[in-house]
Amino acid sequence: MKIAKSCTHEGVAYEYLSDDSRELDSATLFVRTKRNAPFAPNHPTINAHELPRLFAPLPKIIGITGTNGKTTTSAIIYSLLLDLSRSCALVGTRGVFANDKRLKPKGLTTPSVLELYEIFDMVRECEFVVMEVSSHAIEQERIAGITFVARILTNITSDHLDYHKTQEEYIRVKNSFFLDSALNSGAKIINADEKRALYNPQDVITYAIESNANCKVDAYSLDRGITAHVSLRLPESSLDSGSLVAGGARRDSHARVDSASFARHSAIERAVVHAQLYGKHNLYNILAAITCVRIISGAELESIAQALERFGGVEGRMEVVSEKPLVLVDFAHTHDGMEAIFESFIGRDIVVVFGAGGDRDRGKRPKMGACAYKYAKRLYITSDNPRSEDPQGIIDDILQGIPDFNTPESKPIHIDINRRASIRHAVQNLAPNEILLILGKGDETCQIIGSRTEHFDDREEVREALRQR
Repeated sequence: MKIAKSCTHEGVAYEYLSDDSRELDSATLFVRTKRNAPFAPNHPTINAHELPRLFAPLPKIIGITGTNGKTTTSAIIYSLLLDLSRSCALVGTRGVFANDKRLKPKGLTTPSVLELYEIFDMVRECEFVVMEVSSHAIEQERIAGITFVARILTNITSDHLDYHKTQEEYIRVKNSFFLDSALNSGAKIINADEKRALYNPQDVITYAIESNANCKVDAYSLDRGITAHVSLRLPESSLDSGSLVAGGARRDSHARVDSASFARHSAIERAVVHAQLYGKHNLYNILAAITCVRIISGAELESIAQALERFGGVEGRMEVVSEKPLVLVDFAHTHDGMEAIFESFIGRDIVVVFGAGGDRDRGKRPKMGACAYKYAKRLYITSDNPRSEDPQGIIDDILQGIPDFNTPESKPIHIDINRRASIRHAVQNLAPNEILLILGKGDETCQIIGSRTEHFDDREEVREALRQR
């Protein structure tokens, strides 16, 4: 990638930056990254970690990582800051936004190094930038040189094993985002209920539903949205850093904040929060967001709670397409993400449409099948961006997680590689007391089949199927 940027390096003026050795000339400074280092040419060069010097001053940057919840958590923080009259930009799966205006369409969860700094330059008038940080971006050092005023962990389950190869490596990469350095000494906001989180507890602020934490839930209801009584106590001084072990984490430090440490904290703030969101997983996202905003903005918890009531949700994340009958679409594409959605509707009759992506981690497919079979009364298994793989082969992998398939004891399971037909069949046969969940694509507007990318939107398909009922 080549971007326009007037700068001076080692006394020489340049007009462009590029991380592609094929795009170099006398006016272009080469940016060495982790990925292109083996191909670095004999040309004036700057290391990606030095880019902040060329783009200074940067906004205050908040980074969110985790298997699930990055998009919703970042969107809540962005919305809250804007409602609190703070200028803010958002970078993530849904694109780039600044002060309620879309600047760039959807792309990678975390853009490439140069694109990211170009975005920072584009939104330099903003006080804050909230960004999603993927495991790919951490491992590939796309966030090189960035100082985060806050880093948030939502959860760590399993994803992208086609890239990271093992669960252990995926967990290591996620946790590495929270290693301390001279650059990153800001707040670490950690889900204390996440057992896989490993970190140095210095400057850690925790949130939880089940565990003791800085931000915790005293009582909550998930009926018709989310209502929760929340208490928050922030530290007046940092927690003891403790000793580090391999990987920069302390293995006994899963953010379990004991009573002695709370004695060194400020007075408790309490508030009742309301949000038009579904599910316990979204309560976790809310806790992470309000904790972050309380720390970085200084706004009182009660003011943040009032602003949260105006948050309207995120497209493609538990998005209600129809209320009667109740039909929702969601991006959930791992078994744990699906389970979080299903558990939002415990006691209800669930019907589900889903598939699994091609050319991606095959190991998660049977788990997705098992999860759907556990919670749903009727399943429609179909295609979800099969890419270069045989769509039926992907479905066969999913079915490996359902031992009862093709037996007299099996729940109804409908198989059709045509996603449009599956959605329409599910909608047409939906009973008044049933909930239809269409999972995997969320607000995506395409289906990738082989080398073709075709327009496809689950929400449009639902509306058309409802018209034909």
